Amino acid sequence: MNKFVTVGALAMLMGGTAMAETIGVSVARFDDNGLTIMRNGMTDHVETLDGVELIMEDAQDDVARQLDQINNFIASGVDAIIVNAVDTNATEAMSQAAASAGVPMVYVNRQPINMDTLPEGQAFVASNEIESGTLKAFEICKNLRAAGKSGGATAYMLMGQLSNQAAVQRSKDVEDVIGMDMCNFITLIDKQTANWSRDQAQDLMTNWISSGEPFDAVFANNDEMAIGAIQAMKAAGISMDDVEVGGVDATPDALVSMQAGDMDVTVFQDLAGQGAGSIDTAIKLANGDDVDKTVFIPFKLVTPDNVSEYLQ
Repeated sequence: MNKFVTVGALAMLMGGTAMAETIGVSVARFDDNGLTIMRNGMTDHVETLDGVELIMEDAQDDVARQLDQINNFIASGVDAIIVNAVDTNATEAMSQAAASAGVPMVYVNRQPINMDTLPEGQAFVASNEIESGTLKAFEICKNLRAAGKSGGATAYMLMGQLSNQAAVQRSKDVEDVIGMDMCNFITLIDKQTANWSRDQAQDLMTNWISSGEPFDAVFANNDEMAIGAIQAMKAAGISMDDVEVGGVDATPDALVSMQAGDMDVTVFQDLAGQGAGSIDTAIKLANGDDVDKTVFIPFKLVTPDNVSEYLQ
């Protein structure tokens, strides 16, 4: 049986009567590598469950489109909604729409701005972003000290979309770490957003390199931007042995880059686990079970010493 249907087909099938365990999912961007892993985690998990249908929609990084998708899910009579928010500052309206209709809602991967006031029947499944940037930044700090650069090192920081809570928190994590006594020898030359994009990060890194300012490290809010920075550095003839580069997510491309000796640090975010966890949480809410408002799935540090475990 096909477990994935469109909104229009669902409305015809339901004829105004709600089907058991029908879950609408709105994902910020289908073409994001990390979010693709999360989506695959959802679809793979649903294949192991009986009587669960998914309607999955691409918000294409458009807040208005995402809100329309949520309203369409509600009108179609879904049992629960999962949202990977385009803009975490816009989640209050989404929560209100679902709560008014009495439809349970689960936010996944990106923390809603109204986390402290989520209505009953709503929850958040993700990893604790305080861990992600902190683990990465502290490892780069240790590596720079081990390389004899504790007398002074400089770095750039590539940030995700500034409307996104994860980007804000991961950037703060880095600045908090380099503010510690052990790591305050690191100075940020510049920090700018590359919107989670490999291509934008490559362009931005190329501009930074053209300034001629020497640097020792690149902190990226995600692996895609870290890879973009690496591509720019290699194109400019910079040896990756001379620069520490760290990202977040431990995507397959990042692990290959690390194995090749280009990326130094990433942080495994169990995106597939988040996807599966959001499905389980949505089902529990739909069944009226008690659910914690926050369900955290731990981050794990990935370095060249243990990268083989994650490649497997």
